[in-house]
Amino acid sequence: MFLFSRLRQACRYRFYCTIASSSNSSEADSHIKWPGPFSPSSRVESRPVLARLKAEKDPMRILEICRSTTLNPDAYIDRICFSIAISKLTESKHFEGIRQFLEELKTRQDFNKNESFACHVMIWYGQANMLEDAVLTFKQLDEFGITRSVKSLYALLVGCQIGNNYEELCRIFLEFPKKYGIEPNLDTYNVGIKAFCIAGKSSSAYSILAEMDKKGVKPDEATFGNLLAGFYNEEKLEDVGKVLKLMVHYGIKPGLTTYNTRIQSLCKMKKSCEARALLDGMISRGVKPNTATYCHLIHGLCKEGKFNAATKLFGDMRTRGIKPTATCHFTLISFLCEGERFEDAFIATQKCLKQGWLPPYSVMTRLVNGLMGLSKFHDAKFLIKHIKQKFKIKNGQWDEIEAKLPP
Repeated sequence: MFLFSRLRQACRYRFYCTIASSSNSSEADSHIKWPGPFSPSSRVESRPVLARLKAEKDPMRILEICRSTTLNPDAYIDRICFSIAISKLTESKHFEGIRQFLEELKTRQDFNKNESFACHVMIWYGQANMLEDAVLTFKQLDEFGITRSVKSLYALLVGCQIGNNYEELCRIFLEFPKKYGIEPNLDTYNVGIKAFCIAGKSSSAYSILAEMDKKGVKPDEATFGNLLAGFYNEEKLEDVGKVLKLMVHYGIKPGLTTYNTRIQSLCKMKKSCEARALLDGMISRGVKPNTATYCHLIHGLCKEGKFNAATKLFGDMRTRGIKPTATCHFTLISFLCEGERFEDAFIATQKCLKQGWLPPYSVMTRLVNGLMGLSKFHDAKFLIKHIKQKFKIKNGQWDEIEAKLPP
């Protein structure tokens, strides 16, 4: 669904834009005409650059914008600029342009002996699904005076993760630590375990746990959360029980993250009733749910057509002092439209509008068409008014529809 793909994309931006960096500023290299040295003001100046990149569609213009300004990967907003540029170039399948641009970055003086900068380049290659180039960059690090460490290994794995190439991630995780003499840390092990679980090889993670024990790296709640999600996805419920016992063995008490993982996994398996029972169990154990907990349940219940139960959860949230987010509302409205319960969807949309939220354009289009099919013209007009205010770019289309409605 469009709504959830957009949310996943937003989460990815946040994920790789928060990779730690510690590169030093310096002037540009010789044959590439980069602007002058970095300064605090360059971060402020990046905001209009970000706006231009968001609005631009032409791949060549995107590259020109990136080359015409100083972007510093140490600055959060600049990393977003890089990421948006790479994303748009990837959508345009302008891979040679991506390669040329990222290889140009390697010629900058501040790239030399700067592992953080190199890490970002590997991640951007991963974002473009150009993993061969990401691996090549990792292999070239010593040419730039950069000592490979667990940080650069982790960045390469993250690049694979962003590119959704978990088979390659598993290969690199197994081969590169030995090949390059790098000792994985907890974060690296967690990425590796998650990759095996997503690739449908959750049982292989047991040997990784054994290696962690041998190396003295203690797993955390995220480690077992990845394992639980993997075994649920493979419907190996006996292994789910084993993982829960392992958590006890390591002295890790199941917290909100663990319960949310289990609830989401059960909902994916269309076992929303069991997920609802698990919610009651976590509350009885003193673990307070959050909006994500309820959003997983609402999604699961709606997917099984249990709209009344999903709607009731909104009341439960408010009773517990948890304010439903826009995402929770949008999930319910979207599924109500899929189930052709347009009158219920309209009521839910009215509540959204009172909060200042308007569901995505595609959902609103389907809802308006559904209401018109039920001859609910007054309600359709009400929504069209709000749609035209929010999505002004397509007002002409809605003017035509509105003109056909009875007065």
